[in-house]
Amino acid sequence: MHSAVFLMEFGAVVLALGLLGRFAVRLKFSPIPLYLLAGLLFGAGGVVPLGGSEEFIEVGAEIGVVLLLLMLGLEYTAGDLVGHLKTHAPAGGVDFLLNALPGAAAALLLGWGPVAAVVLAGVTWVSSSGVIAKVLGDLGRLGNRESPVILSILVLEDLAMALYLPILTALLAGTGLLAGGLTLGIALTAVGTVLLVAVRYGRVISRFISSDDPEKLLLVVLGMTLLVAGVAQQLQVSAAVGAFLVGIALSGEVAENTHHLLMPLRDLFAAVFFVFFGLSTDPTTIPSMLLPALALAALSILTKIATGYWAAKRAGIAERGRWRAGGALVARGEFSIVIAGLAVSSGTVAPSLGPLATAYVLLLVVMGPLAARFTEPIAQRVILWRGKEYPGAGTLAKPVPERTAAAPE
Repeated sequence: MHSAVFLMEFGAVVLALGLLGRFAVRLKFSPIPLYLLAGLLFGAGGVVPLGGSEEFIEVGAEIGVVLLLLMLGLEYTAGDLVGHLKTHAPAGGVDFLLNALPGAAAALLLGWGPVAAVVLAGVTWVSSSGVIAKVLGDLGRLGNRESPVILSILVLEDLAMALYLPILTALLAGTGLLAGGLTLGIALTAVGTVLLVAVRYGRVISRFISSDDPEKLLLVVLGMTLLVAGVAQQLQVSAAVGAFLVGIALSGEVAENTHHLLMPLRDLFAAVFFVFFGLSTDPTTIPSMLLPALALAALSILTKIATGYWAAKRAGIAERGRWRAGGALVARGEFSIVIAGLAVSSGTVAPSLGPLATAYVLLLVVMGPLAARFTEPIAQRVILWRGKEYPGAGTLAKPVPERTAAAPE
């Protein structure tokens, strides 16, 4: 009986996602906000709450994040990664200042104390790599000139989480400096080791994995990715970072074949991830903190757009690409929810932080795809309205991608 309920519930969810995806395609719009709203509909406090399939959906959501970051990593080589990190390290500092400090200030203004300030700083700081990867793919922008800038900021944020999460865990648990320092040391060693292997031995790994049989290639790559992601998570490093590094470790024909094989799986489990995000949000907890969340979300949209614009300008990207880079960074998601969940479950911060973080992330995970699509056209209209010359005027409906000569297909 339980298996029958599971099959019916999960089948209904997947069918609904397929119909919503087709509807989004007709509107030429990313389906992510529709997937999230479907999660709210099926979740606790929603119209049709699920029971038998929620645990499976949670596991599928974790796989979805891993596959999203793996596919993003396949777009770039290890040399690209190191070069972009060196070039865009200052952008990471600007990103932290513009986006983490407002969250910390909001927690202090609400009277929640310094630990909550550290928590909310993380919630507002980190963009959603999963959402942004999906949006860039949906909009066909992975080969744009501004995409490496976006990627570099996201990678810097994800790698910074290897430092932030152990520190946060120690603060929430009230552990001493020795225990916190040991956890931090393990995290740094793990990230450094995986990155070193990816940079130095990526070609060797690719030759070892390479296979003419699609079935064997799929099993080996998928198994290795999940294994590395799990080990990274166990060592207090993001599973997303582990999956991304596996992606950049693969190159050449292996990367291309893996991309084609995993694309359908990625789309399925990515959709499940966004549904689970909605499932984990109780709509009845949102209204009490909606106004503060709206104010913080509005400020975060401006600061993320400013971050992307500044980083793209520094990289020599043209005006249109700067606005696209800023708009693409708006979405928050998986990391913000993880951070808030750690804080709330510890019982050491104000209970209101949970609803605020939930409302804030839900607003920005819906606004993120909209900002990615419409920031550049809106900026173009405003500049033209002010009477200034704007590059590429007359292409409001569909911005022309700016690509490098070596951009991935």
